[in-house]
Amino acid sequence: MQFPLRLGTRGSPLALTQANMVKSALMAAHGWADDAIEIVPIRTSGDRIQDRALADVGGKALWTKELDRALADGGIHFAVHSMKDVETTRPAEIVIAAMLPRADVRDRLIGAESLAALPEGAVIGTSSPRRAAQVRRARPDASVTLFRGNVDTRLAKLAAGEADATLLAAAGLSRLDRPDVGTPIPIATMLPAPAQGAVGIETLAANADMRAALAAIDHAPTSACVRIERALLAALAADCRSPVAALAEPAADGAYRLRAEILTEDGGERSGGEAIVHGPDEAAALAANLLARASPRLRRLFGR
Repeated sequence: MQFPLRLGTRGSPLALTQANMVKSALMAAHGWADDAIEIVPIRTSGDRIQDRALADVGGKALWTKELDRALADGGIHFAVHSMKDVETTRPAEIVIAAMLPRADVRDRLIGAESLAALPEGAVIGTSSPRRAAQVRRARPDASVTLFRGNVDTRLAKLAAGEADATLLAAAGLSRLDRPDVGTPIPIATMLPAPAQGAVGIETLAANADMRAALAAIDHAPTSACVRIERALLAALAADCRSPVAALAEPAADGAYRLRAEILTEDGGERSGGEAIVHGPDEAAALAANLLARASPRLRRLFGR
């Protein structure tokens, strides 16, 4: 293996924090010196385009395509991602080689103590179809306005009065040393996005040395749960427009409890359920069950 290894990442404060987490984990696992890994910030299309919803300008690939190109061209050896921002179907030549231990999966509400405490007719800033649908279901009187950008950008928009409240991932706030910003929403109230709180590392499938190095920092329980959640997304044929929530957690005897829900964009209709599964291959059964019990209007969101 030729050093320094180049680790590609988005350039946001959170992305750089996560890249340094990966670097520190590899240094600890292999006894590497600080100069063994060079962090390479790469500006993605998702960082440049802030005035439109992802679904209108290319979907989650806006967070990954520049990093994918750098991997293919040899500009970087591996890349770090927030797994909830990684599209479900990835190029065959790229593999998710490792995941760090998952952080808090919950959302945090900034601007009110709870969804119930929001003022009548509150405006919620978010770009997430899942969050928008869940908020509208809990508070049909609320309206949603587009909030794009990194954590500081969205908090600045809130402070400027562009909305009454916003929602951010607890994991990101904690990694930015802001664990007290906002109020955590219980999972029973708002099931998180698939893969929320997980940091993944990708490399080329053909790069056996890099894959072996990354295997040393893979957190197996996180990898298993996130792969189950991503398998559910694949079975639903969900995309970045689809209001989907899912969470897999270890259960007894090597099994996992998988909870999931799908919603219409206005939150008016929902199909939810859970199952005990033993791996990604069994997630499709829960997806089929959710769709079977969904209304025709809800099924149409998933091409059914």
